[in-house]
Amino acid sequence: MTTATSPSSGTAIRGRSGEATDHAPAGVATHCAYCGLQCAMTLTGTSAAALTVSPRRFPTNRGGLCQKGWTSAELLRAPSRLTSPLVRRGGALEPASWDEALDVVADAIVRTQTAYGKDAVAVFGGGGLTNEKAYQLGKFARVALRTSQIDYNGRWCMSSAAAAGIRCFGLDRGLPFPVTDIGSAHAVLLLGANPAETMPPFLTHLVRAADAGGLMVADPRLTPTAAKAIDGGGLHLQLRPGTDAALALGMLHLAVTEGYADRRYVDERTSGFEDLWPIAAQWLPERVERVTGVAVTTMRSAVAALARARDTERGAYILSARGSEQHASGTDTVTAFIALALVLGLPGNPGTGFGTITGQGNGQGGREHGQKADQLPGYRKIDDPAARAHVAAVWGVDPADLPGPGRSAFELLAALGTDGGPRVLLVHGSNPVVSAPDARLVSERLAALDLLVVSDFVLSETAAIADVVLPVLQWAEEEGTLTNLEGRVLRRRRALAAPEGCRSELEVWSELASRIGCSTDFPTDPRVVFDELRRASAGGPADYSAVTWERLDAGESLHWPCSTERPQGTPRLFLDRFATPDGLARFVAVDHVGPAEADDTAYPLVATTGRLLQHYQSGAQTRLVDELSTAAGEMFVQVHPDTAGAVGLADGDLADVVSRRGRTRAAVRVDEDMRPDVVFLPFHWGGDARANSLTHAALDPTSRMPEFKACAVRLETVA
Repeated sequence: MTTATSPSSGTAIRGRSGEATDHAPAGVATHCAYCGLQCAMTLTGTSAAALTVSPRRFPTNRGGLCQKGWTSAELLRAPSRLTSPLVRRGGALEPASWDEALDVVADAIVRTQTAYGKDAVAVFGGGGLTNEKAYQLGKFARVALRTSQIDYNGRWCMSSAAAAGIRCFGLDRGLPFPVTDIGSAHAVLLLGANPAETMPPFLTHLVRAADAGGLMVADPRLTPTAAKAIDGGGLHLQLRPGTDAALALGMLHLAVTEGYADRRYVDERTSGFEDLWPIAAQWLPERVERVTGVAVTTMRSAVAALARARDTERGAYILSARGSEQHASGTDTVTAFIALALVLGLPGNPGTGFGTITGQGNGQGGREHGQKADQLPGYRKIDDPAARAHVAAVWGVDPADLPGPGRSAFELLAALGTDGGPRVLLVHGSNPVVSAPDARLVSERLAALDLLVVSDFVLSETAAIADVVLPVLQWAEEEGTLTNLEGRVLRRRRALAAPEGCRSELEVWSELASRIGCSTDFPTDPRVVFDELRRASAGGPADYSAVTWERLDAGESLHWPCSTERPQGTPRLFLDRFATPDGLARFVAVDHVGPAEADDTAYPLVATTGRLLQHYQSGAQTRLVDELSTAAGEMFVQVHPDTAGAVGLADGDLADVVSRRGRTRAAVRVDEDMRPDVVFLPFHWGGDARANSLTHAALDPTSRMPEFKACAVRLETVA
């Protein structure tokens, strides 16, 4: 890869082939199909077979793409692309017409709800749906189906960080500042984040911190990101999985006792410190070292680096991600790290801050407009009478007809087919057979349904067990908007026509609403849907009312809230006040509790899961791309050599990783940098290689996030 500089802007443009470009080639300007960074790209070509991808200069990716982005056009020409509805007959999925498939679904909805009530039909959405589809799915569930049973896979991504942000700041936006602000930082503490593999272009914003020796990574593994930190003179805080909150409280303790606290900031811009300090005071550094495995000297150096960067360069950030959040105590863990940031005076000040790295492509927008069980559009609460009245007026229905809160994602799936649980499920943009915790139980519950309907463009593991499969559009075949990790609203533009036989989910929901007798209008034009979303979000925490497609198409970069009061949007939140009633950020009294499942002699190791560079989420998309699958190889378990040797395993051997819920088969990868008490498994494969056969569903009491990142396991040899 070479780097060239544009003579007009001085901006580096990185080209995969070695050729650098000063401007985007002619084509369709859009954004990547994958993660929450939403890198800008240009699609050129008039057919899927000829379509090519080029990076485009944009603040988030600065002209770069990762391997997944470069190969994203391959998804559009996958031989396994679905182009006809499938209906199960005699135990097998067979092609059917759209009329037949929709009739099967509509008849089942009416019959089931007549017999068992509205909540007997449920909806499961996804964090990759456009804003328009996320909004319309929530409206469809609550107005056409009139069910409370709707949630989505984003519950397993950002919910703990979101709950902590609302608890402490009064508002959840992953990064309450532009990602480019991080580029000026001299110290960045990453909590359970591995952007070198999950979103490589993000690393361009960490260069200054890394070069200054101020990149610090808290992670049980020596990930490529942690290795980059060490190479630059930074720190790796290699903690035991599930001990993140203890680390946060120990670092807060050091910040206060060693004179790094910003006392004026705490007094003027926060409340509740006196409630938290008695807890943090008990977390002496030596106690934290015993619990986490992180040396006192390392913790002390990390706190000092953040304070030094704050004082001398106004450049210090703390960023959380799934490693610290996907625990049964994830909300309290993020709350504790926010408290560390508050003690240091970082949030709401220029050049410093606390944020969360959003994982899914529309993870931010997907949780703002009604897919969650407890939400209405604009990030409104569904049990708030004023919110219900506002949204009901936009939808033209009686507020009393809107259902209340439903079950959270795992609780919804675990209730399927049970007495009093949903009997029909519609799945959009998700593959829970692979991605759900305790996935064997989830598969059993899906099999117990009267009817499972999956909308997808390939036969994912979940679609393969469905009764009806509806072929829908891919990312480059649709128009819409998405909202990235910094709250920036972006345009997704259509680059080519979909294959004959594929339809948009907007058309599917409109057709189904009509067939089940709903008189409310469900537009199929995404521009019309977005205009309705704007009205529904007006006045809410996530206010999009002044965002228009015309403004986005004109090149304006708009961060919500963007309203008549703030027509230019709000790139940086909390500069004057936080979104709490009194304008103060809140310290909340939380403590470390540890993983929900203890290891013992039968299951002596802690398994943690994560992503690889080449794959994304359940792998249903990236496993279709030969270049990515070849580079990633097969399923593996990463193990310390002493741990492997203790059970007679060597590098390359096949092993079964066994938990109290199931087993996963994987090739052993011996790594001396692993903790001896920890094993790591990527979660991108299904079948016998499914990592989530091991994980369990202990749920965070606030966010209902399952504990993906810590479960007790043992290793067994395979004959």
